[in-house]
Formats: sequence, structure tokens, C-alpha cells
Amino acid sequence: MQKKYQLKRVGQVSPKEPRFDESKFQINYREQLNASQYDAVASVEGNYLVIAGAGSGKTRTLVYRVARLVEMGNDPSSILLLTFTRKASKEMMDRAAILLDNRCAKINGGTFHSFANLTLRKYAKAVNLDNGFTILDQSDSEDVINLIRGQLNLAQHKKRFPNKQTILKVLSLSVNTGRTVENILEEEYPHFAEYIETFLQIHKVYSSYKKQNNLLDYDDLLIYLRNFLFEFGPAAKSFLSTIKFTMVDEYQDTNKLQAEVIKGLSQVHQNIMVVGDDSQSIYSFRGANFKNIMEFPKLFDNVKVITLEENYRSTQQILNFSNRIIEHAIEKYPKHLFTRKTGGELPGIISAANENMQSRFIVDKILELREEGVPLNDMSVLFRSSFHSFDLEIELNKANIPYMKFGGMKFIETAHVKDMLAFLRIALNPSDYVSWYRVLLLHEGIGPKKAQIIMDEIAGGKLSIKINPESSVSKKYNDRIFNLFSFLHDIHTKNQLPADKAEQAFKYYEPIFTEKYDDWNKRKKDLEIFMNIAENYRSLDSLLADMALDPPQDSVVDVEAVDKERELLTLSTIHSAKGLEWHSVFVIHAVDGFFPSAQSFEKLESLEEERRLMYVASTRAKQNLFVCYPMHIFDRHNGITFAKPSRFIESISEDLADQWLLEE
Repeated sequence: MQKKYQLKRVGQVSPKEPRFDESKFQINYREQLNASQYDAVASVEGNYLVIAGAGSGKTRTLVYRVARLVEMGNDPSSILLLTFTRKASKEMMDRAAILLDNRCAKINGGTFHSFANLTLRKYAKAVNLDNGFTILDQSDSEDVINLIRGQLNLAQHKKRFPNKQTILKVLSLSVNTGRTVENILEEEYPHFAEYIETFLQIHKVYSSYKKQNNLLDYDDLLIYLRNFLFEFGPAAKSFLSTIKFTMVDEYQDTNKLQAEVIKGLSQVHQNIMVVGDDSQSIYSFRGANFKNIMEFPKLFDNVKVITLEENYRSTQQILNFSNRIIEHAIEKYPKHLFTRKTGGELPGIISAANENMQSRFIVDKILELREEGVPLNDMSVLFRSSFHSFDLEIELNKANIPYMKFGGMKFIETAHVKDMLAFLRIALNPSDYVSWYRVLLLHEGIGPKKAQIIMDEIAGGKLSIKINPESSVSKKYNDRIFNLFSFLHDIHTKNQLPADKAEQAFKYYEPIFTEKYDDWNKRKKDLEIFMNIAENYRSLDSLLADMALDPPQDSVVDVEAVDKERELLTLSTIHSAKGLEWHSVFVIHAVDGFFPSAQSFEKLESLEEERRLMYVASTRAKQNLFVCYPMHIFDRHNGITFAKPSRFIESISEDLADQWLLEE
């Protein structure tokens, strides 16, 4: 078949694309969208960056654009929509199919990884792969790393070597961000920096193991795809000619590797539309690169920026507050959120004397809103870090307010806090065998069998923490067991406050703890918070009773049906709350050093990301927003210290928020 060519004079400007007769469309796009949304939906050829402010109908815009491209007669399979989750992709394609017809379900849609998988299987030969390759999921990859780890003579280091999860995390971050392994170890795991050579050795063995066994991990999928696109061989050219329009959702969350894949996709048809919000770029810890969205206009030719500013979620008072927070961002696309919704009250900035008063205020306010008819599922408490809600969790349990916690674990469910509690439970009740089992297994050289023998001796009265171990722990046990009984005898018999017992337990547990967890420097904060909580109690049994939260239900299957009926308050880290919304939102611990976190003070980029986190938190609220902070914080080493309100709310004037001071 003869190929037709079009001659075009160099330097000649293409004629404007033909206008479509909109009256022939099934959908009246102008009527169903606001002016900015319509501008994005009606933009066809060319490169576009759509800055979609919080609650501005980003998904709606993408769905309508898919429908319009199909109505214009484009082959659905020539439209590619890349998302971050399968759920988002399915939701958009389903919505487009309902909006127009089933043709929309035939577009190329999916996550970066699923798209890479399909493409590589189809063009395996071109990338020197066997198309029957196996994909390693995260736990498979960790197991392979563990295998390699086991083959190395790690005993030579005379010190603990990181576990499989940590090794994989470092190697993966390096691939996705383009940072060196050395740089990641120095900045994020300084206590492992001396092992750089071993890390690189593991990386080498891991790569050749995958090659030999026809295995690809998640990162490989994107690397092979990027290389396939940029090598731009005949197969890649033919493939790229079939993709006419590329759309990317949540572009602010892409990492360096994903941005390169998108650049590679634009080599034949320069029709790329990315949608995202620079002000909601908060996932740098996962490798996301804020620079991707900021530099998009430099990376692509003749980019048109379209900004969606009309918000359909919040009251204008909440938007004014949020606009002010992001106004001070150093690098941003200017936008000003507005709404046509009327009514609403000013957000509140609430300063409490201490953390416990902050918790009690929230409990009272939740009960009050509940009486006014706001269901618990339409309220949430958001925090910067998981441990900020520990005191609140205890107060919610006392008030019988059921809740679900997202992001981080429930405080009491974290392994290291459970370990600490086990020591104290034995001190209170020397016959608590569940706690004995946990504590014994923490000690090197004691497996399930040996633990059972020791527990039998405790049950038979041969071993006891009630009497001095000198006389009860015989020579057949090693020093470890003697030291354990000696320490437990001490905290069982001494008349001390719970905080002192907790401090002693921590001293004993610390060497075991740093040995057991690679990320002990991050987990340590939880244990300090636990000791702070212990300061509020006069007796050990009341502390342990408050800590014994509602036991988890028997199985997920049993609870799913019930949960739909049952109202639950949401407790969530801000990272886990992105994309969600509630009638009333409480943001807690808005204190410098907590939010923004102390670690972010060292780098301007980190501090700016913390500002964006505050913006994400405040734009989750539809009707009520309460930002709370304790004025005094208890620290075991410094006692009560004066807290400075978060720098992000310091500049909020009285016309933007009501300032409340809580007094007993």
C-alpha cells in the first residue's frame, strides 16, 4: 500500500485545528462544565498542564475529555490515561462509559506499571526480554534480597546488617529518584552508611539473579519501558504512532522515572495533558519529585497552562484560610480557590494548655457536632505523624467514640510498643503468660521450645520474679535470663510511679530494640510518647487498663457488613487523607517541631512540603475546620516546655480565623 506524505514548508505555522460542530455531540459540554473545565476538555492537539486546585473537579474534567475525544471520532485505543491506582483508572473509565457509551471503556487506561507490563510483553523481543517474564511483587523482591543477604558473609561486619525491607527500599528509591545509593544511606540511614560497598554488591547480584531467571520487579517494568521508548527503534516508533493522546492524573506525585516515561511517550504525537496540583505534592518520601510539575513547561514544547480554581467542596471561609497558607509558598503556580457555595463559619485556631486538654476539647466538640446531626463518618481528625493521636485515642476510648485509624498503625498495635507493654504487664501480673511468651522470644537464643520450658517452670513455681533471682534462677540459664528476671523482680517489687517503671523498662529494652529494628531511630519516638503518657498515671493498673483498647474483631469478613451500618470517626495522617473530604475536620498538634516536623527544618524543600501538607489538611474540610495546638508540651528530658504555634498558622489574621484559647 502506497504511503501518503504531506509536504510542509519549514517554519510554516500549522493552520488552526478545525472547529467541531458541537451541536452534533451527544453531550452539551459547555453547559455541564465551568469555563476552565471546558477549556481543558476542549483542548485537543498540543501539550497541556492542568493545575487542578483542591476540590475543583479534576476527575470530572478528565472523564469529560475522554468522552469528547471519543465523540470527535478518535479511536478509543489511541487514547492513553495513566493513573496511580487501578481503582482511579477503573472509576474514570466507568464514569466515561456511563456519560457517553461503552466506547469509552475501550481506551488504554491503567497504572504506570500495568501499562508497562502489557507493552513489554507485546514488544519483548525489541527489549531483549522473554515475554513470559515473571513479575516480582514487593514481598517476592524482599525474599530474593534475603536469599542474597544470607549468602554474604555478614558476620565479618561484627555489627548488625540492615534487613531485607530496608535494603530493597534503598535500592528502589535510588532507581526511582536518580539519587545514588550512597546519598540515600548518608541522608536517611546514616547508621548504615559504612555498608555502602555491601549494598552495591547486593544490588549487582540482585540484578544478575533477575536477568538469569527472567524476573522483573516493579522498578524494572518502568526502566525497560523508558529504555524501549527512548531507543526509538522501529517497534517503538510503530507503537508510539498508535498512541495519539496521553493523559496523566496526579502528575505532582510522579517520580523522575515516570516523568521520563511520559517524555518518551510524546516522541511521535506531542499531545500530552497532565493534570495535578503542585500545592498537593506531599509524597517525596516515596520518591515523588515536586520539580516534575514545576518544570513541565520547560520539558515540553508550547505548553498551555490551564488552572481550575472553582471549588465544589468547601465554604469560602475555609478556602480563604487555605489560600493564605499556600500564598507564602516559595515555588508555585498562582491560583486562588473560590466557591459559589454560601454560608459557613470562620475556621477556628484553638490553643489548649496542654496535649490532654487538646484531646478533651476534640472529644467534646465531636459529641456536640454529633448532637447537631453530623454523623461520625463525616468527621475526621488529621495529624502530621501517627504518634500525634495517641493521647486522643485514649480519650476517645474513654468517651466510647468508635474510630478507625489510617496511616501508621494504631499506637497499641505497633510491635515495639507491645514489647514495652509486655514488660509492664508481667510486673503487674507475673502470671501473664501471653506477655511472658512475647518477652522471652525477644531474647537471642530463645525459641518457642525454650520459651515454653521456662513458662512451665514459672507456672510450677520453680521460677519467679517475686523473689530475688540470685536464689531462684539456677545456673542452667544464661546471663540473659538472669538479667531479665533481675530487672522484672526490680520493677515488680519496687514501689514506683508508672513513669519510673516505664523508664526502667525502656533502659532494659533499648539494646534489644535497636538490634531488632533497622528503623529504630524512627520508632523511638513512639516509645518516648508512651513514657510521656505514663506520666499522667498514678497507678500501673490504670495505665494498662487504658492501654487495653477494644480488642480487634474476629475477622474482616464478619465485620464488613456491620461496618457499613456502624458510624466511625476517622483518625488519619494527612498523607493518607489526600483526595478525601469530611463535613468537619480537626487538625491537631499544629506546633513548630511537630508540624512542620523538626526534621524538615534542615532543608527548604522539606519545609515547603510541610506547608503543602497543611494546605492538603485544611482543604479536606467542607463546613468546619478546627486547627488545634497545645501551648505546653511535656518532654521527659526537659519537663514542660513552651510550644510555638506552627509557622503556617502564625500569619493567619483574625478576619480569616477565630482564635480560641481553652481554659479549664
